[in-house]
Amino acid sequence: MIVFKFFNKIERLFADRQAMIKNDNYDWAMGELLAYASLMYEGHRVRFSGQDVERGTFSHRHAVVKVEDSEEEYTPLQHIGAKGQFEIYNSLLSEYGVLGFEYGYAFATPNALTIWEAQFGDFFNGAQIIIDQYLTSAEYKWRRMNGLVVLLPHGYEGQGPEHSSARIERFLQACAENNIQIVN
Repeated sequence: MIVFKFFNKIERLFADRQAMIKNDNYDWAMGELLAYASLMYEGHRVRFSGQDVERGTFSHRHAVVKVEDSEEEYTPLQHIGAKGQFEIYNSLLSEYGVLGFEYGYAFATPNALTIWEAQFGDFFNGAQIIIDQYLTSAEYKWRRMNGLVVLLPHGYEGQGPEHSSARIERFLQACAENNIQIVN
């Protein structure tokens, strides 16, 4: 068994996660990771991309952790003995290309959970054409459904309207005949 030395913050995080399991009391981040693990145990692939998704927008996810005094990384969900795979990728700030790729990937692997996270509103704005031309209209135009999950940016935190907001109203306006679902 290989033992890694992690940064103190990461060691505390994993101690807290062990306590959550022991006490059967979970926070949102732990619930997210358990959901992915459940799908993986059922044999499904989970693929996740977006700016800084390995750590998580709010430093909550920590799906990939760095080993202290090394360039090594460790992805806990890849070592749980599940049949399904967990793939998580920090993407470049090229949202149009990344979301387009993930949209195509979701077509090719309909039994996988494919997720793209838009960390901030201005990042999401770079992918708006993919949303308008494909995600909201492909079912009508080409009679093709797609199971891509898009995690929208968080709300206002004082960093400016385009940076902080997902502009949820534009998604609500784009909903028609169950073409997309918006879930909170």
